[in-house]
Formats: sequence, C-alpha cells, structure tokens
Amino acid sequence: MSKHNESWGSRVGLVLAMAGNAVGLGNFLRFPVQAVQNGGGAFIIPYLVCFLLMGIPLLYVEWSMGRFGGGRGHHSTPFILDSMAPKQFLWKYIGVFGIFTNVAVAAYYCYLESWTLGYIWHSISGTFKGMDSAQVADFFSGYTAFDDYSNVAFWVFCLALNTYILSRGLSGGVEKVAKVGMPLLIAFGVLLAIRGITLKSGNAGAVYDGTEGLNYLWTPDFSSIWTPKVWLAAAGQIFFTLSVGMGSIQCYASYLRKRDDVALNAMSAGWMNEFVEVVLGAAIVIPITVGYFGIDGMKDLVQQAGGLGLGFRTLPYLFQQWGPVLAVVAGVLWFGLLFFAGITSSLAMGTPVLGFLRDEFGWKRTSAAWAFGAIVFILGLPTVLFFKYGVFDEYDYWAGTVSLVVFAMFEIILFAWVFGIDKGWEEITRGADMTVPIIFKYIIKFVTPAILIFVFVGSLPGIWDAITNKAIYEQIGKATDGAVIEELKRKIFFVNISRILLVAVWGFIAFLVYKAYAKRRREGRFTTSEI
Repeated sequence: MSKHNESWGSRVGLVLAMAGNAVGLGNFLRFPVQAVQNGGGAFIIPYLVCFLLMGIPLLYVEWSMGRFGGGRGHHSTPFILDSMAPKQFLWKYIGVFGIFTNVAVAAYYCYLESWTLGYIWHSISGTFKGMDSAQVADFFSGYTAFDDYSNVAFWVFCLALNTYILSRGLSGGVEKVAKVGMPLLIAFGVLLAIRGITLKSGNAGAVYDGTEGLNYLWTPDFSSIWTPKVWLAAAGQIFFTLSVGMGSIQCYASYLRKRDDVALNAMSAGWMNEFVEVVLGAAIVIPITVGYFGIDGMKDLVQQAGGLGLGFRTLPYLFQQWGPVLAVVAGVLWFGLLFFAGITSSLAMGTPVLGFLRDEFGWKRTSAAWAFGAIVFILGLPTVLFFKYGVFDEYDYWAGTVSLVVFAMFEIILFAWVFGIDKGWEEITRGADMTVPIIFKYIIKFVTPAILIFVFVGSLPGIWDAITNKAIYEQIGKATDGAVIEELKRKIFFVNISRILLVAVWGFIAFLVYKAYAKRRREGRFTTSEI
C-alpha cells in the first residue's frame, strides 16, 4: 500500500473539518422542510431522541472505526471494515458503500453546490430586482433548464475548485477551507437569523412577526408525536445532518494517531452541527417565510416545492422586499452560507476516494484528486443534462438515502456484534478527553441496531414503490394530455438508466476492491483479518 503521510494540522482544524462534513445544504434546506411537514415542534422531540440514540452512537462508532483502520494503514471503508472482521471476506464489499456513496452523492451535490455560486452572482448583479414571486420561481426553472448557460460554467468551476483543494491534501487544503468556511458560515447564519427573528409585521412588507415562525417550530403538537411517519422522518434527517453511513467520517478519523481522542472530538463536531441546524437553520428560512406568507402559506410553499423551493424560488424574492442594498447583502449571505456548507461537505466526499487510490494502487495525491474530479464530472453530467427527468432525484434517493441506511445498519452490527462491543468500547474510550457515559455501550449494542433495522424495514415499501416507478405510473394514469404522457414515459426511461448507471458504479468499485485485495496477496501484504 502507499505509505502516504497525511495528517491533520491541528485539533481545531480536524473538528471544523468534521463539522463541515456534517453541516451541509440539508441543514438549511431540508431540516426546515422536515419540521414543517412533520408537525413543527412535534418533529423536534423525536429528532433529538434519534440524535441521542442513533446519531451520537454512530458518531462514536465511525470515529473509532476510522482511527482503528487508520492505525493499520487503511483510509477507506472497504479495508477499514475488513480489518475489524477476522476471516470474513464479505465486509470489505459492504465497505464498498463507503466509497460508492461519496462518489454518487458528490456527482449531484456539486451541481447543487454550484447553484449557490450562480445565485450569488445574480444577487449581486440585480437579476431579481423588480421580479414578482412567480418570476423568481420561474427563473429557477429556467436556470436548471439551461435558459442561463452560466449554470454549466459555475458547475465546472465548482468541480475544479473541489478537485484543486483536495489535491492540496488534508492540512494544506481541506483543513484550511474548514477554518475559513465554517466561521463564515456561522457568522452569515447569525446575521440572517437576527434579521429573520426581528422581522416585524408592517415593516418591509412583512405581514407577520418573524417570531411567529419560531413559535410554530418550538410548540409541539403532542397529538402527532407518536405517528410513525414523524419518527421515520426524524431518523432519516439524522443521516442527512451528520453524514453518518457515508464513509467520510471513517476516512477523516483514519488520519488520527492511536491515542488521539475520538469521543470529545465526535461530540464537538456533532453538537456544532446540531447548533447550526436546529438554531441557525430553523431561525432563517421558517421565520422569514412565515413573516410574509404566514404558517399556512409556508406549508403550501413547502408542499409545492420543498426545501429547494424555499431556498431558491422564494427567499430571493423575499430579500427584495428589504430594499436594494439589503437584498444584495442578504442574497450574498444566504447563498454564501449555502456554498460554504456545500463545499466543506463535498470535500469530505472526495477524501475516501483519494485514500483508497493512494493506499491500494499507490497513486499520488494530485493524480487521485483529479481522477475523483473526472469521475464526478462524468457521473454528474446526467444530473445536469437531464435534471428535469428526475436523474438528480434518483441519485439523491438511492445514494443519499437508501445507501446511507444500509451501510449504517451493517457497520453498527459489525462494530457491536462481530468486532465485539467490549473491544469497540475500548476503542471509543482509549485516549478520550471526556468520560463517555457507560449507557452508550448498551445503546450501541442493542438500541441503535434496533432503530436502524426498524428504519430499514420501514423503508422497504417505499423502496419497492421507487423500483416499480409507482408514482410516475400513477401520474400517467391521471394524465389526459398525450404530450404529458410521453414526457412521463421519457422520465421513466431516464430514471431507469440512472439506476443502471449507479449499479454499474457500485459494481466497478467492488471490482477495484477485489483487484486491490488480489494485489495485496500477490505482494504478501495482508489485512488484519489474515494475520
């Protein structure tokens, strides 16, 4: 394997990079929507329960797995998992999810990330000035349909920027971006949150106070709190918000030394993410939207267009109500915040790929980084060209949702039951700068696996509906316009092709893992499972 000497420059840089990995676009676009769709304050309680029973345990597990594998020279999940399971060859192929997910998510995530750059430009140039709400919404539709070809230019630039930063390494690239990006993200978020909360009825065109939105969010509706749908949504949000089940946390942690702390570091990154999501994320979108549309109006907007709708179709219009100067400032702050949230996450997605290529095939860092960029460009091109046919959404569902649950379920079983909870607990507590409550030992062994299995089983009907394209066929059955029916059939074609492409990518990565394992055997290099 390649004996590359990557390391983190400082503990602060590590924690900020880990927090940046977790803090992504979903903190600001997805979390508010999930809260609105699942009863406002009623969503917060199961969300925090799932954070304590699933999020924190998975953070402990993934940090300690990464440090364990890194101490044996592994910086990607196939061989990190393999090193924890003596003589069980299957685990290295389960670890394929930890590379596949990062590649597939990055393929569409970088495109979404590039929108923020485009909207910063359009905010500064005054594109939205004088537009009504429908025109701003239509602008987004045109932007993703190539009415504005700057869309593609910003995407290519974003890919090149990610690739260049990755080529600079952990301390020279990723860590430097995290040290700049995360403080700016929080500062931008605080400024927007203050504006949202202090919004007053009758000022700047607002109909309601901004505090109406906060009251809605933090007032639980106990009549819906035991609805299974709410708990499934809360559990699903934990995956999105913490970036668990991806393999990027293990990769970052693999560059720790044997006795470096994982417990306090995991908590610091995890709670920083929660602050950004629950405090900042909820204090921007919901108060501002409620201030102009009211609670029922906000619910209607969410129902029509989701988080992307609020973030890109609605807020640019609302910012214009604040006057020409504040509109530009708010646009730069909002989309700048989203950009930093995006790029700190996408950089984390590239790191496991680089670790795998360098460990197993001896590639240099720069070559591995540009290979990742090329792969993301090729795999991401369909999400750009065929966005309106649902390719973007397919990538997000299979790689950004299903894959996370599957991988997290298997890794917690491996850690607690195959590797063994006693050895696992020793890994978590070794060198810990905090006392880890003993209750988490039993939560990791019994509670977290049970929750993950419940989430997986509960999602099976939805997975089957997705496989059979049930929703699209229902639309076809209701449609009466021949042109609409043909467009929906075309969508089915592109959706199925995108799934075949994703399966092919997973298979290709599995093939590379097989070749890497065969290479190890030829060269007399063995994993822990063979010693």
